[in-house]
Amino acid sequence: MLSKKMLWGSLTALVLLTGTSGVALAEMPAHSSGQTSQFHRIEQPLGLKVGVVIGGLALIGLELWWFILYKSSES
Repeated sequence: MLSKKMLWGSLTALVLLTGTSGVALAEMPAHSSGQTSQFHRIEQPLGLKVGVVIGGLALIGLELWWFILYKSSES
């Protein structure tokens, strides 16, 4: 089983590795590309997509740990 020190270290490393400080925000083009629908597709940078997926998986893992593993190890 993971110790608290190892868990916090892993979570800290995950947060540091998934930082998005170097990722630029996507901007909409100034011209219309001939689309007549009211919604326009905005391309997101790959780093941002990966960061969101990893962050979501980390939060899901934290919830699973909290509700399944942490409560059962106390009793």
